[in-house]
Amino acid sequence: MRPFDVPQYDQVTPENQQIFDNLKSKVGFVPNIYATYAYSGTALGRYLTFANGKTSLSNKEKEVVNLVTSQVNGCSYCLAAHTAIGKMNGFTDEQVLELRSGSASFDTKLDALVKLAGAIASHRGKIEDRVLQAFFDAGYTRENLIDVIVNVGEKAITNFLHNVTDIPVDFPAAPVLETAETL
Repeated sequence: MRPFDVPQYDQVTPENQQIFDNLKSKVGFVPNIYATYAYSGTALGRYLTFANGKTSLSNKEKEVVNLVTSQVNGCSYCLAAHTAIGKMNGFTDEQVLELRSGSASFDTKLDALVKLAGAIASHRGKIEDRVLQAFFDAGYTRENLIDVIVNVGEKAITNFLHNVTDIPVDFPAAPVLETAETL
């Protein structure tokens, strides 16, 4: 049954067609993963509201969480998309690979974030006290912690959607990661 076909404009609800129009005007195209959400009459709008909600994390920090979570969940679509978005947010190719591998030697604060996000995603939130303490010691707050957990959950939803549907990736493929720390 896989891969799923990506729904086309004329195959989705009028509400989703409006979202497609908005995405085209902002992004230039409708990413296949968003179109796949549109199999549901409500999921695309719900997801975008969730994903674009306010957060205490910077765009760069959100991309750290997105890359790490997508690596843990083995989502080739999200790794491709967030490699491109990570580079738009100032990460180099080498830094993106390092983040995906579970560290950020180039920034101690982001390193604590990488380790926390990786632990949350890998261990379903059952993390070691030392990981949480390192996160707080790096200058993050309880507000940031909650926003990281929400970000991990939000990204996992899309990771799972792609892993189930295996829709075509419409971003340049992310480089294969040779080795990764145990996240």
